[in-house]
Amino acid sequence: MKTWLIPLFAAISLALTAPVGAVSLSEDILNRLKSADVVLLGEVHDNPAHHQVQADLVAQIVPKALVFEMLTPQQATRATPDLIQDRAALDAALGWAESGWPDFMMYHPIFLAAPQARVFGAAVPRDAARAAMQTGIAESFGAQATQYGLTEPLQQSEQQRREALQMEAHCDALPAHLLPAMVDIQRLRDARLAQEAVRALEETGGPVAVITGNGHARADWGVPRFLRRVDADVTVFALGQSEEGGALRGDFDAVIDGPGVERPDPCAAFATSGG
Repeated sequence: MKTWLIPLFAAISLALTAPVGAVSLSEDILNRLKSADVVLLGEVHDNPAHHQVQADLVAQIVPKALVFEMLTPQQATRATPDLIQDRAALDAALGWAESGWPDFMMYHPIFLAAPQARVFGAAVPRDAARAAMQTGIAESFGAQATQYGLTEPLQQSEQQRREALQMEAHCDALPAHLLPAMVDIQRLRDARLAQEAVRALEETGGPVAVITGNGHARADWGVPRFLRRVDADVTVFALGQSEEGGALRGDFDAVIDGPGVERPDPCAAFATSGG
């Protein structure tokens, strides 16, 4: 799969026909993106520039449905068209402030970009994830677990790479025996996003835009793999977003590079405490 890298600063459109700040992609990439049944719009969750890109692209895609990694199906039903224009009211209705996700101010423009789109949620809450670690992800997922491949183990090489990434993401501080379960939960979240995207496509006719982290959007391991397994005829476009020229792990149909965000060192606490 060929990945195209589009620097965000060089992709700002100043044309009078488009709002300043709109993302401008090559005609070929934009046509592929707009013609796909399901578009994965990846992000680094706390990066405002990534969310602006998502909002700009959603406005161009005009999706019939938006699927959010951040919302449960129950929360998503509260995102009604009459609330979408009112950021504070929508924030309160979704319970966003208590969710642990970054400031809703960054996400609200995505809702505004497609105010008539039906909103779907695919979140796996923490309590459900903890339960799945005990019962297994196939049982947690339910009747379609075999269809989505959750009853099958990963190839050993992929399992090892995934476990290494989990260890790295957790500052090399996870006990090794927890790594397989962490990989399983990632697969469960990918499958839920894919399942909800399929439901959104069936119920609205599409196109469907999925708002999610880069790890879920990657075409080789993430949601697109599950979508291809469930329905090979569904066309999928996977967009990743990097920061300051940093490489993204995984395959994407295109990658947009943008500014980074100043963050505290997430591993500092482990270093201070001795691990």
